[in-house]
Amino acid sequence: MGKLGKILLVVGVLVLLAMMLGSGYNKLVGMDENVNTSWAQVQNVYQRRADLIPNLVETVKGYAKHENETLTAVTQARSQLGGVTQLRAEDLTPENLAKFQKAQAGLGSALQRLMMLQERYPDLKANTNFTRLQDELAGTENRIAVERRRFNEAVQSYNKAIRSFPRNLMAGMFGFERKAYFEAEAGAQKAPEVKF
Repeated sequence: MGKLGKILLVVGVLVLLAMMLGSGYNKLVGMDENVNTSWAQVQNVYQRRADLIPNLVETVKGYAKHENETLTAVTQARSQLGGVTQLRAEDLTPENLAKFQKAQAGLGSALQRLMMLQERYPDLKANTNFTRLQDELAGTENRIAVERRRFNEAVQSYNKAIRSFPRNLMAGMFGFERKAYFEAEAGAQKAPEVKF
C-alpha cells in the first residue's frame, strides 16, 4: 500500500468516525427535543385546567354564596401557580419539577373541594354549565395523566440513551444531562378512605 493509499485510508476512517459522531449527536438532539415537546404538552394541559377554573368558580359563586372559603382557596391555588407553570424544559431539575408538582397538587386539592360542593347544592348539581365544566375538568385531568406518562416515557428514552455506551461519552462532551421524571405525590400509593 502506497503513501496515497494510507492517506486515503486515514481520511476514510476519519470521515466514517465523523459521520458516526454526527449521527449519534443528531439522535441525542432529537431525543432532547422529544422531551421538550412532551414537556410543552404537559404544560398545555395544565394550562387548560387553569383556564377552566375561573368559569367553574363563577358558576359555583351563583349557587354557593356561603362557600367563600372554598372559592377563595381555589382562586389562591390557581394564582400561586404563577411562574411555576412556565418552567422551561431546560430547567427540569428534580427540585424545579418538585415545585411544579407541589403547586399543581395544591390546585388539584382545592378543585376537589370545589367539586364536592355539588352535594350541598342540588341546584348546582343540576346546572348544565356546572355539569359541562365538571366534565371538561375531568377530561382535562385524564389528559394530564396521559401527557405526564408520555413525558416520563420520553425522559426514560433520553436518559437511557445518554447513559448508554458509547453515547454517554458523546453526551458528556456536548453537555447532555439527565432529565427529571414526574413522580407520584407522597402517600399516593395509599388508597383513599371512604366513609358513608
